[in-house]
Amino acid sequence: MATGRFGVGETLGALNAALRPPPSSSGPGGSVWFKENSARNLRNRDFLAPRGALLALFADGQVPKDILDGVAALEGPGVPPIQKCTQTQAGLALQLERPTVFEQVLSSLQGYVAPQPTPSSSEPSIILDCVSLQGAKGPDGLSLSQLRAVLVADHLAQALRTQGVTVYQVPAVQDPGLRDFLEQLKVNWPSASETSSAPESTVALKEVLTDHAVVPAENLPSGVVCKVSLKEFLEQQPGLEGFDPNLDICLVTEDQLGALTELREAAQHCLRNLPLGHNEKHLVCGPVKVVGSPTPLSASQYYRLRQSQMREASVLKYGVDFVQDETWNEIIGALTSAAIKFEMLSTAHRSQMSLDLEDTSISTKRTKSGAFVMYNYARLATLFDGYQRGVEQGLYPAFPDVSELDFSLLREEGEWLLLFNGIIPFPEVLSQSAQLHVSSPGIRITANTEAVCKFLVHLSMDFSSYYNRVHILGEPQPHLFGQMFARLQLMRAVQEVFHSALATLHLPPLSQI
Repeated sequence: MATGRFGVGETLGALNAALRPPPSSSGPGGSVWFKENSARNLRNRDFLAPRGALLALFADGQVPKDILDGVAALEGPGVPPIQKCTQTQAGLALQLERPTVFEQVLSSLQGYVAPQPTPSSSEPSIILDCVSLQGAKGPDGLSLSQLRAVLVADHLAQALRTQGVTVYQVPAVQDPGLRDFLEQLKVNWPSASETSSAPESTVALKEVLTDHAVVPAENLPSGVVCKVSLKEFLEQQPGLEGFDPNLDICLVTEDQLGALTELREAAQHCLRNLPLGHNEKHLVCGPVKVVGSPTPLSASQYYRLRQSQMREASVLKYGVDFVQDETWNEIIGALTSAAIKFEMLSTAHRSQMSLDLEDTSISTKRTKSGAFVMYNYARLATLFDGYQRGVEQGLYPAFPDVSELDFSLLREEGEWLLLFNGIIPFPEVLSQSAQLHVSSPGIRITANTEAVCKFLVHLSMDFSSYYNRVHILGEPQPHLFGQMFARLQLMRAVQEVFHSALATLHLPPLSQI
């Protein structure tokens, strides 16, 4: 029987290898199998090789018995135990040995909820240079498109770190107001006080640039260090990628020189003797389009609007007196940050995103909102608080050792959904969110920075549906305790997945909403 962490990728790879005819035979490339996700299809199967793909591999789409038996008996690293594999009208349907999968996954949670330090980038160290933070601008000078770029860079930095990559973030935030705003938004970005500056490096850069200056320094506007011929400079530096050949004269400011100095210092830390620009890539964020707003909105105005809406929604739900204490100020701050991050990060970074300023887009009832995700995480905390109070009151016994739990009692459709769509794929979601093809050709690169937000939304929807339908803390009757404990262990796994995923967004776990 297979042991270790089960993986969707490993399972699909093993299934494809077992199903394909010998290499000398012709057949389609790519994956034949796919993992089922919908509740409807998961009632009957967990993986499917569609009939269309089988027709391309076998005469009349009929899988020979020896191959069918080989798939049903498949074992290997990362492959869960298989119950049966049958040929149906839809194709080749495979169902896992679910009680055994429940037992093995829920008995070894750390393999699924803790980050796996296996770099998905080809680089052990990466510099993230967020251009939107360059220059001495405060929060009122930060546009929504620039805010989106900051949030993408912040999340990408944390996702890379979970995969064992060393990340350097530049430039350091100079403006105190902007630093406080980013802290309020729960963005973990270095500030000027946390970094060392090397004035001599700036002086050296000025000397290099002076050699290419086309205007004497005394004739330049205030704040401009020099005016250089970029075209001439590039002609002397063959092989540089990513520059427009039509560019010519460039004004170099003190702010730009400071940012370049920071970039060089970071490069010295992580690249050592490699030239600056080695494996340099541009990750482009699409613009933010605001729906129904006649005037542009700054990042700070956007935050204050969402904060006000979140407070109003909380007052309507819980009452003005209840929402006035200090704890609720922290809760509303966390919910505001979550609302903004899910709005900004749920769309692929390269695409334009539309922002709806109406308060209905951030409520806990809107299933794709950050508030909805945080609300469901808090429900888990409330569930375990309720169980603990029951133990203290003598209603429930203490939680037994996991080895004593009977996971065959997990028979609800929603329980398998949470395990198969939420817990088992989670390590691969983390890896996917940090996937950067640094060695790919061209100057541009893409990242899957929307992966974690989308995953959390789907997990929240599956959990909410299950939680609303199933009474997890049952009556305090001994014959019901076995199922209750098995369900609580599943909920503990879901809670830890939530916690680990939210940490990549720098969002704090909430114990109440």
